Amino acid sequence: MDYVIRVHVSPLDIPAQDWDALLAQQDAPSPFMQHAYLAALHTSGSATADTGWTPQFITLWQGDTLAAASALYIKAHSYGEYVFDWAWANAYADHGLSYFPKATCAVPFTPVPGSRLLAIDAAARQALLQAMLDVAKQHQLSSLHLLFTSPDDRAACDALGLMQRQTVQFHWHNHTPQGQGFDNFDAFLASLSQEKRKKIKQERRRVADAGVTFRTSVGEAITSEDWGFFYQCYERTYLEHGNAPYLSRAFFEHMQCDMPNNWVLFVAEREGCPMASSLVAVQGLGTRNAVAYGRYWGALERVDCLHFEACYYQPVNWCIANGVQRFEGGAQGEHKMARALMPTPTYSAHWLAHPAFADAVERFLERESAGVNHYLDHLAERSPFKRDEPQ
Repeated sequence: MDYVIRVHVSPLDIPAQDWDALLAQQDAPSPFMQHAYLAALHTSGSATADTGWTPQFITLWQGDTLAAASALYIKAHSYGEYVFDWAWANAYADHGLSYFPKATCAVPFTPVPGSRLLAIDAAARQALLQAMLDVAKQHQLSSLHLLFTSPDDRAACDALGLMQRQTVQFHWHNHTPQGQGFDNFDAFLASLSQEKRKKIKQERRRVADAGVTFRTSVGEAITSEDWGFFYQCYERTYLEHGNAPYLSRAFFEHMQCDMPNNWVLFVAEREGCPMASSLVAVQGLGTRNAVAYGRYWGALERVDCLHFEACYYQPVNWCIANGVQRFEGGAQGEHKMARALMPTPTYSAHWLAHPAFADAVERFLERESAGVNHYLDHLAERSPFKRDEPQ
């Protein structure tokens, strides 16, 4: 095909207008693939060569038209990916081989499904993936990984023979399994089994009895003071687990300036003082296909069940009130199902340069996929919703 292929060492080298226009044409666009989000990760120092994310963004051009684009990184580790391949790296090491560096096509630190191979059509998408494979081979990398892919991405990966991997997340939908929407939070509770409904009411009561109330701010109404307090909470969460936060304060300053309308902030207060917060991203607010994404949270004080209130019940209540159709709760967490976030398959694709290891991983993925499907069947039997009445 008549493409000019370019490799960029920074997302800033790619015109933002062209990137975002291409993203809007995809089957699963998300705010995390917007140029401003990726640029903020880079300019804030959160995802750079110094943190083990060396940008190798690839674009395909037809004249002045951006035909395809991808956010590709050369990785020195597997942190911040949420599709775990540490066992693969250990197997390489056991045989005296190096698994790193590798190539990863993903949004750093963001386990949200969406389009990864941005393209004007299927042919351009496949050509883009081939260019990514060529880069991996030219750099003699061990492997290429595409994380949290869309259906169109998976079709391109199938066409070029990449191995597919399936994992599970938990997403809430603004309707019952039978398709009935919710007018308010009480209607949502009424759709659940008595056990789950009682548990949620008890958890919310504990937070309220502790004197905690919530304040919600949307878009530009989130003040600089709010963003500063949120970062205190976010940073505390990581430090309590003995880690430095993935994202810097400067990254969230970019979000405030460059993407303010993609965020909703829930601040927990007690006696007028803020003491916890959760930050949710949103796409398409005011449209029929609006989606919210649970992202970050933290607390400066401990209150029983506060995490559930801040990260699930407040966002779900807000989603119902604002017509948001789906709330994605982030990576992992079977406990979310008790709060009506239902199991949803997510996908990644993988290419390994070493033939013997590729064969071993392919056999492993076949067994793992069977296990995941069995797990999904098992979860389906544990639905938190009311059982249908016998006919």
